[in-house]
Amino acid sequence: MKNIFIICCLFIGIGLSTSCADGTTDSEDVKLITASEMQSVLELEEVQLVDVRTPKEHDEIHIVNSQNIDFMSPTFDDDISKLDKKKPVILYCKSGRRSAKCAKKMKDAGFEKIYDLDGGISKWKHSDKLNIKVKS
Repeated sequence: MKNIFIICCLFIGIGLSTSCADGTTDSEDVKLITASEMQSVLELEEVQLVDVRTPKEHDEIHIVNSQNIDFMSPTFDDDISKLDKKKPVILYCKSGRRSAKCAKKMKDAGFEKIYDLDGGISKWKHSDKLNIKVKS
């Protein structure tokens, strides 16, 4: 009985330490933001707004004043190196997957403040909080 208790405590301890470490690292590296929070950041800070989708996706629908840097492009690393690492960056894609991968790459490259639009443009395209341009 004593051995079962010790084993259970070990599993609980390992589980808690692993989940806490992962959560802390993510929240320190990249901040997920809503459309409302994004508007506030855009108004308060000089921000680099980056759409990491393909040029075709960007042409069809995008947030006004965003620059398109295709995450899947072979020149992606060179393209992001042209951005200012000290200025905040807001990333978005269609659903949030590509921008999350991009955020990790940018953090590893030395970018200091990274925001990621939670759920991507798909989640917020009907929101009145974002200035979105749709190809007619």
